[in-house]
Amino acid sequence: MTSSSENLSHNTAGRNFGPTALLTPANLLTLLRIVAAPLVIFMIIKYDTSWILMTIWAVISFSDGLDGYVARKMGATRSGAFLDPLADKFAVMGALFSYVYVGRINLAVAILIFIREVAMSIYRSVMGRRGVSIPARFTAKVKTFVQDSAIGLATMPILLKYNYVITAAVILALILTLYTGVEYIIDGMKFSKEKK
Repeated sequence: MTSSSENLSHNTAGRNFGPTALLTPANLLTLLRIVAAPLVIFMIIKYDTSWILMTIWAVISFSDGLDGYVARKMGATRSGAFLDPLADKFAVMGALFSYVYVGRINLAVAILIFIREVAMSIYRSVMGRRGVSIPARFTAKVKTFVQDSAIGLATMPILLKYNYVITAAVILALILTLYTGVEYIIDGMKFSKEKK
């Protein structure tokens, strides 16, 4: 008969992943979002809105939070830390610019969001090389939720004739996107000073 500690060790074996692991459940969810993003782009350009498109986008949005939860439970990885924000940006920016193409979202708004996302990715990468880690604030999670929600609203057929709702949601997403960008810069400067 094995002891309870031995049973616990046996039951958890293979379920926790080290920082260098690649094929993890969290990474598979992230890759699912990356693979699904081109399908979303195609469907937006071809159909503009549909309930199927809305469902696919809902799954993509939900999996964003789910893979973070799975990573925390089973072990975060360096590959996941790289792929997760990449998948988010690929999906969101692909959808935004697709709706620019079909005339539902203003180009200037999409460009501003794109510039902020790219700039903050570069900024966090530079700060990371200096040994400064900038944790995401709660407002950054709200920003992601609002971005996903704005795109989700655009995919809904019942709102096709009420584009002012989409416009308002996207502008709110832009404001939060720029605001959280400023927060990242301030936090980066603060943590950089503390490290010196």
